[in-house]
Amino acid sequence: MTGTDVAAMGQAAGGTAPDVVVVGYGPVGMVAAALLGRAGHRVLVLERYAGLYNLPRAASFDDETMRTLARLGVAEALLPKVRVQPTYEWRNGGGDLLIEQSFAETGRSGWAEWNMMYQPDLEEALDALCRSMPRVEVRHDSVVVALEQTADRVTVTFEGPEGPQRVEARYVLGCDGGNSFVRSSLGVGLDDYGFSEPWMVCDFRFRRPTEVPYALQLGDPLGPTSIISLGPAHHRFSFMLDSVDDFATESDPQRVWKRVAPYLTPDDADLIRVATYTFRSLIAHEWRRGRVLLAGDAAHQMPPFLGQGMCSGFRDAQNLAFKLDLVLRGAAPDGILDTYQAEREPHVRAVTEKGIELGHLQTLRDPERAAERDRTLLARRAESAAPEPMRFPDLAEGLFTRGAAAGRGQLSVQGVVDDGTRRDRLDQVVGGGFHLLVAKDHLAALEDGRLLDDLAGAGVRVVALGERAAAHPAAAVVRDVDGTYRAWFAELGCSAVVVRPDFYVYGTADGPDAVTGLAAELLDAIHGGATAREVEADA
Repeated sequence: MTGTDVAAMGQAAGGTAPDVVVVGYGPVGMVAAALLGRAGHRVLVLERYAGLYNLPRAASFDDETMRTLARLGVAEALLPKVRVQPTYEWRNGGGDLLIEQSFAETGRSGWAEWNMMYQPDLEEALDALCRSMPRVEVRHDSVVVALEQTADRVTVTFEGPEGPQRVEARYVLGCDGGNSFVRSSLGVGLDDYGFSEPWMVCDFRFRRPTEVPYALQLGDPLGPTSIISLGPAHHRFSFMLDSVDDFATESDPQRVWKRVAPYLTPDDADLIRVATYTFRSLIAHEWRRGRVLLAGDAAHQMPPFLGQGMCSGFRDAQNLAFKLDLVLRGAAPDGILDTYQAEREPHVRAVTEKGIELGHLQTLRDPERAAERDRTLLARRAESAAPEPMRFPDLAEGLFTRGAAAGRGQLSVQGVVDDGTRRDRLDQVVGGGFHLLVAKDHLAALEDGRLLDDLAGAGVRVVALGERAAAHPAAAVVRDVDGTYRAWFAELGCSAVVVRPDFYVYGTADGPDAVTGLAAELLDAIHGGATAREVEADA
């Protein structure tokens, strides 16, 4: 081993070799590093660029993503910098409203369902968080050039300011985008849905308050256009190109201003960026190869029509982080990581396919086909004038309770609770990790079987829902302030719900005996890494 190797291994993440190397320091890499660092693990982040990218790519995020940001402690600081958007309109070239999607001010995850943002604001907040963590080290200007695996380690070779260096870690996360070196170094192929379109993206910074559409897809055969808010101070206009070669001509500022003239003038805003992107629909065949795992755009790319690209990457990071935490702490075997792709890929495919469906509707260039689309969608709206809700699929196979259970694999609900000293959303009151939400009168059954102590030892937070807050040595007894959990339990027909650290429902139960059985099964799953499919196979 060379002196450079020793230096790299010795300096990483607080003087010892890192547990995890994260390759890529975009939002997904930042969240993965922050979640693992908060759990107490040593993380080294390697980023090829010399600093933050500092340009917007993603434009929005949902309430599930805001719940992640809140758990990391950056949501409140971001709130003044985002625009909560209640509707998303799809219109034809004549201005007729074809589709209207509505978004609640308080969604399932306890935050606004759709938030428009300027990505550099988000990255600055996440960067500050990562740099505040003593066990997270970020190295810019560090280009990963090789990966080598053994049974228990990964050796990462990178080119940094001091020349070639190597570092060992127990795991590597490839969060290095659509052109991922990590993915290509593994030889992992891509499943291509065939949706590939060149677009020109034009970003503006407002000089004064200006009335423009905040969320509009314009399905004009003469030129499909997207108009999206990037938070209170910025706005984006995107134009479909006939060919990527057209960008050289169309990106001329005078031509851009002519395109946006119906909405915006140079007195209203400054043109700060013009770029070209090809919207793609690609999903990696394998998201795990040994001790190397892919997340975000390295694992999947989707068209932007649902605003779910970054959100999907955050879901990857949450899923991976809590499972890696269990493995790194020795609480679960390495095999639990095999549930990552099994859970996330079907969800990603469903979202990608819906985005492609909407993208095809919006980008029709043939006038006759576009007219037929308009007639179909206008007739549909006439039958039901209510805005169309959007519901993403549940998770199916993976780390869940065995057998059927109401709500199993669903995104959980988050409401406001009061523990006697604080009133806030559940996560802010009781913290992260696994949650066993249970009716207060079931605590005795859990105490009789000594399950409360076992659950606490496994890092499971027991939250008892009662009429009023009360003190308890092994559970948080809280009041369900606005009845969110009472209504959810009634909907599911249960008296207990286990929520995983990534906010998805592990399982539900009804009645004291079933609740103790659910708790015991959860403990077995955490310690043994057993999945529902494996348990059923062994039965």
